[in-house]
Amino acid sequence: MSKKTIFENDVDTNVGLDDKIEEPRLYKVVLLNDDYTTMDFVTEILMIIFHKTKDDAVKIMLDVHNKGKGIVGIYSYDIAVTKIKQTEEMAIKNGFPLKAELEEE
Repeated sequence: MSKKTIFENDVDTNVGLDDKIEEPRLYKVVLLNDDYTTMDFVTEILMIIFHKTKDDAVKIMLDVHNKGKGIVGIYSYDIAVTKIKQTEEMAIKNGFPLKAELEEE
């Protein structure tokens, strides 16, 4: 009686050419305008949490201010939710009601 190695189990390791791996869904993180959060704070959030350059942060902040909302970035679900949570926690700690939302791409 011969012993099987871990590579000789009854597992089919052949991957067919028709097998496709689905890309994860992507989501937009959108900052929402309010009457209390300062433009400087929104710019700071964009630079700290979303790693935007100063110029990009100012452009997005102006969208939030002028259009009522601004798209911050497109991420996988877990990353998007984490960034929204970080944004809202930082806003609360600094006394601002800034909100962010998730939109499916």
